[in-house]
Amino acid sequence: MTGLDEPFDYVVCGAGSAGCVIAARLSEDMNTRVALIEAGPRDSNWAIKVPAGVAKAIHTPALNWNYMSVPQPGLGSRQIVIPRGRVLGGSGSINGMAYFRGHPGDFDDWAALGNAGWSYADVLPYFIRSEDNLQHGGSPYHGNAGPMRVIDPSSPNALILDFLKSARILQYPSNDDFNAADPIGFGQRQATIRDGRRESMASAFLRAAEARPNITVITGAMIDKVVLEGKRATGVEILVGNQRRCIAAQREVILSSGAYGSPAILLRSGIGDAGELNAIGISPTHHLPGVGKGLKDHPSAAVQMKTSDITSYGVSVRAMPRNILQALQYLLFRTGPVAGNVFEATGFIKSRPGISRPDLQIVFMPAHRNKKPYVLPIGHGYGILSINVRPKSEGSVTLASADPHAPPRIDPNFLDHPDDITVIRDGLLLARRMLETEPFQRYKAHEIIPGPDVEDTAGWDDHIRKTVVTVHHPGCTARMGRDDMAVVDSELRVRGVEGLRVADASIYPTLIAGNTNASVVMIAEKASDLILGRAAPAPISLPHAT
Repeated sequence: MTGLDEPFDYVVCGAGSAGCVIAARLSEDMNTRVALIEAGPRDSNWAIKVPAGVAKAIHTPALNWNYMSVPQPGLGSRQIVIPRGRVLGGSGSINGMAYFRGHPGDFDDWAALGNAGWSYADVLPYFIRSEDNLQHGGSPYHGNAGPMRVIDPSSPNALILDFLKSARILQYPSNDDFNAADPIGFGQRQATIRDGRRESMASAFLRAAEARPNITVITGAMIDKVVLEGKRATGVEILVGNQRRCIAAQREVILSSGAYGSPAILLRSGIGDAGELNAIGISPTHHLPGVGKGLKDHPSAAVQMKTSDITSYGVSVRAMPRNILQALQYLLFRTGPVAGNVFEATGFIKSRPGISRPDLQIVFMPAHRNKKPYVLPIGHGYGILSINVRPKSEGSVTLASADPHAPPRIDPNFLDHPDDITVIRDGLLLARRMLETEPFQRYKAHEIIPGPDVEDTAGWDDHIRKTVVTVHHPGCTARMGRDDMAVVDSELRVRGVEGLRVADASIYPTLIAGNTNASVVMIAEKASDLILGRAAPAPISLPHAT
């Protein structure tokens, strides 16, 4: 392990999914010295390891930045809870483990915006390189030799199967592989789980890399700013307790602190809109007005049912014998429902005719959602989330001050565009129709949210504005592109600054239509090649939806 006082070749800032992949890949070159810096602790908490403990993991303060949005005008001035991982593995250590790459056409859009090397054919080899897919490894769209285990649900709840039956009754197509040519339709979705344990990128990539002598992982270190000499990045300043240290980078600094963290570090470094920086007492070092602008995220609302039937996941007196057996099954064999990620079925559909790609994600919840987070849901029920995966509203990430301990001002600006609420409403109307189909009748459930009295557009929209939440897919705050508001170029280099790159969801030119973790891993895989000057793998041109 390299000493902290020695200069490193590369300093990677943020040990989330992107940072873990980049640090691991860079350290494969034994002639390089790599430092990976993380503000949170190591990923030893049990809730991280146990897939069904996802609700506990995401609500554990010690693992979380615990952000809140600024008041949202479109939501009656409500503030939105914004959990982000503050632990080795980042948000990939507390997320729902869903493996979805995005619509293939999303990446063709990136290339069409002038980002050479980012089309679907260009990025598919990187998705394949990272993947160890147990079910689809023989498909040309998938890999079976990468570090990241991807699996089908092994013990789906009976409600999951009824949800899929309801979709077929309503004549929606089925889909057994959302990561092949076209993600449209309904089906069970794959997850990053290995042998009954969460597969974060800390476990998939970093764990083996830490055995190498040329990588140093620093936890419990707050990243304040990038150190600049003129227009070149030469290191980063970190805070460990009350002690400030400088970690030198002889080649490059790579920011991988996510859609909120990376722009915040850039802004504290004086890289951003000069006028806005001056207004909060930060001396501009490089005028780059796009930093923190263009934030996009997926808003969601739900229909929820309550029932006395105990088929759903949950804790009750009648379900206790089953719950005990399932816990023992997991403890002894790492199998059963506890080894799954709960939200195991989804659908991607077009909210209305004439749309070229799905703009609506439907996710089934085979459990009652309690107002307070518990390790397991108390009581029984189920519901459906309606998620707008192509929102038109844009927000921002800014700073309130130069204090690195002060949270960034996060403004998703949810439902600012009138079309956004319409898509969510369409999904909720579909959710109610699905829950009224024959497969669900045997559960004798009743609707508790929003309730059967909500029937007209005004009632639905009031429900949406009062309950919309994020499904934790932010991006686009350090956008890749060629226009004046772009922050990085197609090689992820910060425009106008040498030796500095950004590689995480913040560089999305446009938000992908679905869960983001898989695409972040792809970005990190590609970034490692760009940083080391390795030739990109040959594009793979396969049929895909455009």
